[in-house]
Amino acid sequence: MPHSYEYPRPSVTVDCVIFGFDLESEGGLQVLLIRRGNEPFKGRWANPGGFVEVSDDEDQGESLDEAARRELEEETGIKVAYLEQLYTFGTPGRDPRGRVITVAYVALVQRQDYRITAGSDAAEAAWFPVKDALEGVLGILAFDHREILKLALDRLRSKVRYAPIGFNLLPRRFTFGDLRKLYETLLDRPINVSNFRKKVAKNLIETGILQKTDELRRGQHRPAPLYSFNRHAYTKALKSGFHFDI
Repeated sequence: MPHSYEYPRPSVTVDCVIFGFDLESEGGLQVLLIRRGNEPFKGRWANPGGFVEVSDDEDQGESLDEAARRELEEETGIKVAYLEQLYTFGTPGRDPRGRVITVAYVALVQRQDYRITAGSDAAEAAWFPVKDALEGVLGILAFDHREILKLALDRLRSKVRYAPIGFNLLPRRFTFGDLRKLYETLLDRPINVSNFRKKVAKNLIETGILQKTDELRRGQHRPAPLYSFNRHAYTKALKSGFHFDI
């Protein structure tokens, strides 16, 4: 039997910050945004997300993780295997519709693997350079989504210093130069090639996390060996206390 409460209850939403990496673009790191099709903030760009479905039935509705995956698929057409909770945002007034608390999620994807299609209440869905989204090139993001995006970027830059999470952003086969470009982009600074190569060899190649394939990338310059990421080796290394200090 449903219970009634004397205290008002806030609504709960989920918001997803989805990062991708484009090796061909100058900015590199990109974020998936949707253009809102409904008020409030109709026409503005925002993180994919929406309200958590709540029920008075015994199951009480969906979980936060279920809501995040559902909203992401409904608004952009993509499914992700892994979403990590980032932070809970609940400042009064963050949503003009009333007291709304949102749980933010972040995910890293190989963007070339996904075909983006806007749906649900999203008028459009597209990838944009993170820099453009933060610096207002796209206009003011809806709600407090700039704050959410900024925190997600800070988390990514912090985590990439001790864990090779950047592999989730690269294609399945990539060169050493691709890997270095990724880390320079995420850390927002140039990296000494010699030192980086030594750290990669010690922390990633010797542990089997990074494996050299028999394939080469051919282009205008000399052929470059292609590498791949061994997730099983990474999981095993984590259990042994792996730490990648870049």
